[in-house]
Amino acid sequence: MIIRGHSGQDIRRMLWRRRYKFLSVAVVIVIAVTLIGCTAKPKPKLNALDRFWDTLGGKTTDLVKETK
Repeated sequence: MIIRGHSGQDIRRMLWRRRYKFLSVAVVIVIAVTLIGCTAKPKPKLNALDRFWDTLGGKTTDLVKETK
């Protein structure tokens, strides 16, 4: 079978080369994602928002009592 001057064997070779390139690009992307995930540090806890809700909830210390 000839399609645009290419034989079946030529078409299979072109498809194999494209699969190899696609597979190699996919492997590089997966490796990059895993390395980025391993180097990421855990995010620090947000203390300001916790203190805000504690203040609204009444979990504050009375400064007048601390000075006495």
